[in-house]
Amino acid sequence: MNAVIIAVLVMVGLSLARVSVVFALVVGALVGGLVGGLSIEATLAAFNEGVGGGAKVALAYATLGAFAVALSRSGLPDLLARWLITLLGQEASASHQATVKYLLLGAVLLMSISSQNLIPVHIAFIPILVPPLLKVMNELRLDRRAVACALTFGLTAPYMLLPVGFGAIFLNDILLANINQAGTALGLSVSRGMVPLAMGVPVAGMALGLLVALFLSYRRPRAYEARELATTNVPHHHPETHATPHTLGLVMSGGAIVAALGIQLYTGSMVFGGLVGFALLSLGGIFKWREADDLFTSGMRMMALIGFIIIAASGFAAVMTATDEIETLVQSSVDVIGDNRGLAALLMLLVGLFITLGIGSSFSTIPIIAAIFVPLAVQFGFSPLATVALVGTAAALGDAGSPASDSTLGPTSGLNVDRQHDHIWDSVVPTFLHYNIPLIAFGWLAAMTL
Repeated sequence: MNAVIIAVLVMVGLSLARVSVVFALVVGALVGGLVGGLSIEATLAAFNEGVGGGAKVALAYATLGAFAVALSRSGLPDLLARWLITLLGQEASASHQATVKYLLLGAVLLMSISSQNLIPVHIAFIPILVPPLLKVMNELRLDRRAVACALTFGLTAPYMLLPVGFGAIFLNDILLANINQAGTALGLSVSRGMVPLAMGVPVAGMALGLLVALFLSYRRPRAYEARELATTNVPHHHPETHATPHTLGLVMSGGAIVAALGIQLYTGSMVFGGLVGFALLSLGGIFKWREADDLFTSGMRMMALIGFIIIAASGFAAVMTATDEIETLVQSSVDVIGDNRGLAALLMLLVGLFITLGIGSSFSTIPIIAAIFVPLAVQFGFSPLATVALVGTAAALGDAGSPASDSTLGPTSGLNVDRQHDHIWDSVVPTFLHYNIPLIAFGWLAAMTL
């Protein structure tokens, strides 16, 4: 079998068996490298060279975690949680709870969508917004898998469809540019207006998956324990300091949030934005200066697992690229296809799934996929719109349900601060079932009809 397929199967199998995702990625990379013909020394060298690519994102997660911990000391998160709980009312009837539950899901979904296009802060809002809402979710007995699905949809579908914010980068700067670069010599040309049109069908599949997740799969109540959040488990923490939030603390918290997000937008650095927000909370007296080191360390500890997964995933991707087995995988698929266009579209999407599932990023896999898939699409007679749908959908599969994707790691980082939300079974598996399967089905439909 192909080394990429074996590596991904090992990684996914170990993850589903509840082995640490970091361990699963490392073992998968080692197995894939050895099967792909690399020596153990070459495999480790490629892995070590690749891990640096994830360090920046991992540091950003750690910094945002520290900011979230510091923000929890201001009283603003508790105030927000108490305000939302009052929406339940005294009677808390079933119908009233359902209304509040879906209002909460709608608010989370809108914020997630805005983070990609309107206010492109990506996952930076999750450690700040989601942990304070866990008390409300527990009160509503809201299944956190539904929240994970809402967050992942908002983190992926908007940039696949709307050419603003991150969507402008994905659709125009990466997808359009790489398809035209690979297709110029083959007589294939795609315009900007064609890209959102082609991606509309796969995104419709994701929207259908979201509705199924919210109104069918995870609509039943699910009980969670009232545990202490990881963000409050720090030395020198006194609950009474935020039992009655004072006006200055709330003002400083709001200013720190605006400053953190604004600086991120201006500089493009989540690390710098998080550090500025943390510093403003310190200057505002939200916590004592001697507590700063403990708070910062606690926040980094809260995000440590997510950071190590991102670093390991970068090493995994580097090993897969070093084996040169990605091109072999595509070529062997061509040998099986023959001249069957329907089978060609399906196998191209499945190959894209295996390539992107391990790498976990649609943005970084498009150059690889486009260089291989565009000539294949031209060879099989697919239209320009169908070619866009095939390449774009194959890349998006890596974000929608991969254990190593920001779009699943981000929701887990916010929903698991009380250790009651498993990354694989509560984030990855639900998003894979509700988004990757519809993406393959609707991506194939787009390829055959456009």
